[in-house]
Amino acid sequence: MSSQPARAGGRTAWFHCFAGTAGDMTMASLVHAGADVMEVGAIVAGLGVADYALTFERVQRCGLAATQALVVVHGHHEGSADDGHSHDDHGHGHGHDHSHDDHDHDHDHGHEHDGHEHDGHTHDDHDGHTHDDHDHDDHHEHAEHRPYREVRMIIEAAELPARVKARALRTFHELAIAEGAMHSTDPDDVEFHEVGSLDAIIDIVGTCAALEVLGIDRIVCSPITVGQGTVKAAHGQIPNPAPAVVELLARHRAPSRGIADRKELATPTGVALMVALADEFGPLPAMTVERVGYGAGSADIPGRPNVVQVVIGSEPSVDLTPAPGQPAQLLEVNVDDATGEVIAHTITALLTAGAHDAWATPIVMKKGRPAHTVHALCDPALAAAVGAVLLRETGSLGMRGSTVQRWPQQRDEVVVQVQGHPVRVKLAPGRAKPEHDDAAAAAAALGLPLREVLAQAARLAAD
Repeated sequence: MSSQPARAGGRTAWFHCFAGTAGDMTMASLVHAGADVMEVGAIVAGLGVADYALTFERVQRCGLAATQALVVVHGHHEGSADDGHSHDDHGHGHGHDHSHDDHDHDHDHGHEHDGHEHDGHTHDDHDGHTHDDHDHDDHHEHAEHRPYREVRMIIEAAELPARVKARALRTFHELAIAEGAMHSTDPDDVEFHEVGSLDAIIDIVGTCAALEVLGIDRIVCSPITVGQGTVKAAHGQIPNPAPAVVELLARHRAPSRGIADRKELATPTGVALMVALADEFGPLPAMTVERVGYGAGSADIPGRPNVVQVVIGSEPSVDLTPAPGQPAQLLEVNVDDATGEVIAHTITALLTAGAHDAWATPIVMKKGRPAHTVHALCDPALAAAVGAVLLRETGSLGMRGSTVQRWPQQRDEVVVQVQGHPVRVKLAPGRAKPEHDDAAAAAAALGLPLREVLAQAARLAAD
């Protein structure tokens, strides 16, 4: 998981992968949440590649409004190549029953997007999947592949914002590590098939670009939902979830859950984005919610919105490191031969010598001997004088000390009259504490219980 610290005042994005995850759905969810498509497209254009168009459409999934990302490469709609949420029979379908007139925006780089009915494709995925498009009669063989080192060089040479580049490289690195582990291959030698194709590169870089446009500094992800059974691959049936997905989840101990659905709900690219970029996995963190977005897969699955949900907001600032306090010296001795009266006298003497506070705690020393530690907290300038009192009164043969910080709260002192007898009372926000000695003297003179004098003094001071 990402170790990048969140910037002060930054935003958090929580991805809810209740229906699975895919790279194009993740990118689309951020656009639906408000990432400006012009800015996203301008950043992706920094890749310096041509012959593609990146568009976004408004759609509905199970009646829920969402945004779908579309990528056109060399005149063929890829849909995107990573969309694992559109298939009817283990493959990825990329058909659409609507025109492209309602695009949010179209970023065209060397290819005219004419809005025609798109050809279907058979996609040889990097983990061996064959993605049959059952929505069309025609099929187009998409065999483009690149080694990891080539993908890395493309991104490293691109004119991208530093954090976009770092996030994209981290995602592809996770994919290469997972593939290398699966095939006992050095990561640099891993051949990406579908994940190395241009549309999948755009999915990953586009997602990182949308995160940057929205100013996302911290990412949290829910448990990732996966399917069951098997899916069709180039060499036969393989388990669902796909081996690459399981490897990515296992490497990061990322939580997941399976549901009774034979579709490939979580794709390697979608999972790689989450394990590479998420700072943690878990439920929606405490935040002030600002935006929500839904990124759609191609298919409209009955009974379950085929979307990735993103919730964006600001988390409360929690600083566990308090501001510097006042320096103080803590002096301590262990004694096993001092009576309770001697210890009580020592505490009084320490306070008289100027200690901020003095107290004793019971301990057990060697051979089971009961004993006490006598503590004194004082200003460093008084450490010598207070330490001398501590050694003299306890008779200890040694003393230890440490420098600490104290954060005294603002307080005032008033004097109240309890039936004609003065009692000093310390006042702090929400509290009034009468001085014991004054209250005890008044109680003795008035013939009243001490607790009654304390209560009267506190009540008078509060008034």
